[in-house]
Amino acid sequence: MRCPHLPDGFDFTDPDLLQSRVPHPEFAQLRQAAPVWWCAQPRGISGFQDDGYWAVTRHADVKYVSTHPELFSSNTNTAVIRFNESISREQIDVQKLIMLNMDPPEHTRVRQIVQRGFTPRAIRSLEGALRDRARGIVDAALSEADKNDGSFDFVTHIAVELPLQAIAELIGVPQEDRTKIFDWSNKMAAYDDPEYAITEEIGAEAAMELVSYAMNLAAARKECPAKDIVSQLVAAEGEGNLLSDEFGFFVILLAVAGNETTRNAISHGMHAFLTHPDQWELYKRERPATAAEEIVRWATPVVAFQRTATQDTELGGQKITAGDRVGIFYSSANNDPEVFEEPERFDITRDPNPHLGFGGGGPHFCLGKSLAVLEINLIFNAIADVLPDLRLAGDPRRLRSAWLNGIKGLRVTHG
Repeated sequence: MRCPHLPDGFDFTDPDLLQSRVPHPEFAQLRQAAPVWWCAQPRGISGFQDDGYWAVTRHADVKYVSTHPELFSSNTNTAVIRFNESISREQIDVQKLIMLNMDPPEHTRVRQIVQRGFTPRAIRSLEGALRDRARGIVDAALSEADKNDGSFDFVTHIAVELPLQAIAELIGVPQEDRTKIFDWSNKMAAYDDPEYAITEEIGAEAAMELVSYAMNLAAARKECPAKDIVSQLVAAEGEGNLLSDEFGFFVILLAVAGNETTRNAISHGMHAFLTHPDQWELYKRERPATAAEEIVRWATPVVAFQRTATQDTELGGQKITAGDRVGIFYSSANNDPEVFEEPERFDITRDPNPHLGFGGGGPHFCLGKSLAVLEINLIFNAIADVLPDLRLAGDPRRLRSAWLNGIKGLRVTHG
């Protein structure tokens, strides 16, 4: 097997790298030459007292790791591949209370409870309200544009809003409180970006504020049940319900995994449409049902998560030692030419589209996939109806992050 020609010290989780670009050329090298590659790191730089991680880049290997939780744990070191180097081990371990960072059987118990809120019937029940909200969001963006010579920030005025309003609708949060969730989730996820000046302590405080808010919401529903997911999850008598603190940590997962990821998929999707005008014309004309899945593949909002080997094993021809961290790079898997024909092409009619943007299968496959697809479809339908003539007015401003493919700002214009 050939050695990849990567510079000394190259690290796929370097937040400066992801602020500038997703390293697709380097991923291509690894898929070809060393699909499971040891990425050395200075001890402690990622918050973990080890010397690096294995970068897993092929679609098949990412799926294998994802579907074998008995070999690759989400709980040992959490699923977040890189924290700030100032984080303490105690702060990392607290995050094991979030479902994303659990292993079976505890993960199985919690997921069986919370998936009540994500049944096809539950998602269908939100569709009418979210369609109206999507149209209202785009109408408001049009009004904002008309006050500013046709220009506005797409992220702030469109991409941010529907995921927040959907979460508020889903769990019964008053819509006027949605900006609190936005602020708390930003502080939890954007600790690598100096523009936000967020420390680990501020992020932890935001997490605790959100947990406290959610626990109070749960307590209110136990006292007076309503027709919402909170009541379904916490208010019923008997076993099989979430404790108030468990519900609080579930809301953290919704705020970051549901809000941040869908917002970035929408932002990247708009940028992709406006840099591929043939696809935007096709979308406006035909509204293909396959578009949302291609937007998620193209964006891959979560570049990577990690697992930790529970025992000595082998993957992609490499011997993995128990305790080694293993980075599963969805951005690479979603551009694997062994799976996708011309993966560098944005094609909203791509079908089949077995991307891993919602995870690689297994116990952690995205619970909110149907809701995310619904949101993407609704918002782009509204944009195509109300703002069909959008144009780029500047380059995207990318988030500095070790694991999120985020866009902070995207100036657009119409008319």
